[in-house]
Amino acid sequence: MRSAARNEDHALNKTFLFGELVREWRKDASFVAECGRIGPAMELAFVLADARRQAGLTQAELSLRMKTSQPAIARFEGGSVKPTWETIERYARAIGRRAVVTLEPLGAGTLKHSRI
Repeated sequence: MRSAARNEDHALNKTFLFGELVREWRKDASFVAECGRIGPAMELAFVLADARRQAGLTQAELSLRMKTSQPAIARFEGGSVKPTWETIERYARAIGRRAVVTLEPLGAGTLKHSRI
C-alpha cells in the first residue's frame, strides 16, 4: 500500500512544460470555447499592463495618478473587470498615452501577448 501512495505522490509532483500543457488544453473543447469567450478581455488586460510597465509605473503609482485604488488597477489588468471607455482614457492619460480603437478583420490574431 505504501508503494501505491508513493507512486501517487510522484504523479502529483510531475513537472510539465507549459507548451505541452497548452497542446493538451487545446484538445479540450470547453477550454477552447472559454479562451474564445475571454480572449478580448484578456487582450485588453495585457495591453493595459504592458503599457503601464513600459511607462515605468507600478500599479500603486498609477492608482495615485488615476485617483483610484491599486486593487482597482489590478482588476483591470487581471481581466476580472471590464473598464469603461472613460476609464481606459483616464488610464492612458495617466501613463502619458492616448487610447485608440482599431477594428481588425475577423480571425485576425487575438491574444497577441499570450498564445494560449
